[in-house]
Amino acid sequence: MSKTLHIVGGGMAGSEAAWQAAHAGLDVVIHEMRPKVETFAHHTGKLAEMVCSNSFRSDDDEQNAVGLLHWEMRQAESLIMQTADKHRLPAGGALAVDREPFSQTVNDTLRALPNVSVVDEEIDHLPDDGHWLFATGPLTSPALGEAIQRETGADRLAFFDAIAPIVYAETIDMDVVWAQSRYDKGETEDEQKAYLNCPMTKEQYEAFIDALLAADKTEFHEGETAKYFDGCLPIEVMAERGRETLRHGPMKPVGLTNAHKPEQKAYAVVQLRRDNALGTLFNMVGFQTKMKYGAQTEVFRMIPGLENASFARLGGIHRNTFMNSPTLLDDQMRLRSRPNIRFAGQVTGVEGYVESAAMGLLAARFAIAELAGESLPPVPNTTAMGALVTHITGGADAKTFQPMNVNFGLFPPVDLKGGRKNRPARYKAYTDRAKEDWRNWLTGSLVESA
Repeated sequence: MSKTLHIVGGGMAGSEAAWQAAHAGLDVVIHEMRPKVETFAHHTGKLAEMVCSNSFRSDDDEQNAVGLLHWEMRQAESLIMQTADKHRLPAGGALAVDREPFSQTVNDTLRALPNVSVVDEEIDHLPDDGHWLFATGPLTSPALGEAIQRETGADRLAFFDAIAPIVYAETIDMDVVWAQSRYDKGETEDEQKAYLNCPMTKEQYEAFIDALLAADKTEFHEGETAKYFDGCLPIEVMAERGRETLRHGPMKPVGLTNAHKPEQKAYAVVQLRRDNALGTLFNMVGFQTKMKYGAQTEVFRMIPGLENASFARLGGIHRNTFMNSPTLLDDQMRLRSRPNIRFAGQVTGVEGYVESAAMGLLAARFAIAELAGESLPPVPNTTAMGALVTHITGGADAKTFQPMNVNFGLFPPVDLKGGRKNRPARYKAYTDRAKEDWRNWLTGSLVESA
């Protein structure tokens, strides 16, 4: 039997899968169509390029499901997590990374391995033989998407994903803006001041909402339906749901005190998060947008402190695709109709950098075991990894299947005294149980939690 694993796609999932497989002794071939075939969101041909936010979200492994997923991946010696930790930026309780050196390090690490080769080519079909892992992400090429559609007989589901603008720090008015993480969260002063805050009065907020709703926006092609993932909604869509929606979402003013005018409570706040180690670039947090470029500069310069802002990148919108995985994949992440092929990453219907890499990690480990003539036991659904893979391979309702971030709602309930009101204790119980079960699964001696 061939000991070669072919991986299609060099994003977060494909890179993590390649690392896991290579360290298990397999020969790995990464087929990456970039830079020969470009996408809307990518700018380089590097592996693990970050195309949207630079945040891996919360790193709290006791009270947050994605923080728990970070922990589980670190326990599995994840390349993505090792590299993220190496290039970490101050971000309060979140794990934000310096995007360019992050990608460069992953790229260089994998290309330096003697049993990994990277082929710059587009794979536009589903191979009949060999062992393959498709991790092409939400920007799967049209040709490959059509091949998947022909094979599965199912329509590809589609949604539109929006990315947030990035501002040059030197163009931000620090006489108006102040540095503070919400609730001063963070162990160091850098962490406690990881975000820049732009305050708005009620009048300024109302004028901003009016301009947002009236701005020119990207139009969809005839016949396409805009199905957004709720975790990445364009700000215009949120504003259309109600004038106060943004003020209770990414523009909420709670936990913040204006250092310039501490006696004045802001009606709304726009937060900016550092996007690189030098602190020269800041990402507009939660400000994914489908406004046209000219409208973006006009509307965003209405934000106090950004009147003279220059943008390193404006926001954009692009079509993302994902499979109806509950109907197409088995519990080992294999395509039911072609078990020599596995899928991982966002194309399976998980959302987020970490979730994508986690599914790449699992798919690779399933493949490693299979190539060794073995079979891994199911991943406990009490773990973050297990909750995710269970969701995409049968736990979700196929009729309403949509991309999903990891969250405690995917976990089996815990029996805890005090009921559901004691949220910190309940979340701690989830994470304690998950850590024990994940350690046991990794060592191959899984025992069920009491």
